[in-house]
Amino acid sequence: MILREAPEASPVGIALAALSLIVMPLLARAKRRVASEIGSHAMRADARQTDICVYLSAILLGGLALNALFSWWWADAVAALLMTPIIVKEGVQALRGEGCDGCC
Repeated sequence: MILREAPEASPVGIALAALSLIVMPLLARAKRRVASEIGSHAMRADARQTDICVYLSAILLGGLALNALFSWWWADAVAALLMTPIIVKEGVQALRGEGCDGCC
């Protein structure tokens, strides 16, 4: 039997996603600075991945907040679907061996 159960609001999840939106851009900027100073393509690619984490955190926060504030139980699932193209794109690029050289 399949039950429809709305996800519960997650204050801890909301706080972590909000904190991520504050910390991750700062971390990405610091990684880019270090990458430039030491000439590291790997660190530059890592900074790009951190930027992507910011996008994913924003989408996550939106879904969690809409559920918590308006009881839009479906917002969590929509947020996951919005993340899918970003995740797929990154995965395909990784499988193809396409690095971040020149993109950052």
